[in-house]
Amino acid sequence: MPENLPLVLITHALPEEWLTLLKGHCRTLTGPMDATSFSPELASHLPEAEGLFTLLTIPITEKILASAPRLRVVSNMAVGVDNIDVPGCIRRGIPVGYTPGVLTEATADLTMALLLSAARRLPEASLDAREGRWITWAPAGWLGMDLNSATLGIIGMGQIGRAVAHRARGFGLRICYTDPHPDALIATKFDATYLPLEELLRQSDIVSLHCPLTHETRGLINTTRLQQMKPNAILVNTSRGAVVKTEDLVQALRDGRIAAAALDVTDPEPLPQSHPLFGLSNCLITPHIGSATWKTRQRMAELACRNLLAGLAGERLPFCVNPEVYNT
Repeated sequence: MPENLPLVLITHALPEEWLTLLKGHCRTLTGPMDATSFSPELASHLPEAEGLFTLLTIPITEKILASAPRLRVVSNMAVGVDNIDVPGCIRRGIPVGYTPGVLTEATADLTMALLLSAARRLPEASLDAREGRWITWAPAGWLGMDLNSATLGIIGMGQIGRAVAHRARGFGLRICYTDPHPDALIATKFDATYLPLEELLRQSDIVSLHCPLTHETRGLINTTRLQQMKPNAILVNTSRGAVVKTEDLVQALRDGRIAAAALDVTDPEPLPQSHPLFGLSNCLITPHIGSATWKTRQRMAELACRNLLAGLAGERLPFCVNPEVYNT
């Protein structure tokens, strides 16, 4: 590989075929597949790095940015960028890429899978069958929620929220939503009712979170909000773990303030094996697999490569979260 090609640091090992677009355009150094922090081996190369290819589990901090004076682009293989110090990148004129749109359908599918599993208590029923507690057909055993005519409250009616609403209509769910930008077209297309957050929580049988993690949404679902929900309600989170205050959710599930939770994201992430949420039969947890289909993950990697290459070439990123860097 020619030494004059720009150096790109890739925070995680990925399937080789996902990165074919980079061949011949840059030199790469790769961190371990299971990295949870920026690899020390990669960090030693930050002074010469011109690009970062990152995953959302690795914080790209001010310290990392300050150690990379030649950095020209950060490309995040995720729809969110809460792991990146975006203001720090803006100060340095570094564009930050992300991968919107391509994971919408896969995440919406998983949301419905979690919703259905929690509503019909599938984890509990499956475990009881496996461990010998299924003695006979039980008329009052493993009773769940009827979805037809139940109310689904969607918090965040962006692309994923709308994709969930589209699927939910097929199950006969009534849909309400809250969003900073109410849209009459959404109400018409999905027969959805806009409600303020507090009213949505009071009316919904199922609450599904699809908002980005921001200063305003961090800890949005806390003890106060959980107390506003119905005692037989289910909380589903496929957005970001920190939107929910974990300790408050644990207490609400223990006390029966809500019936169940289904979480693809947690705070912290991953949860330690000893965490109390794992000990609750009314809490279903999956390991952040919202986008985990072959097609979706490969498409995300492709977009991340395209963003990276554009940044290295001094061109505008196809998908940039801080376009103001081009105005300086």
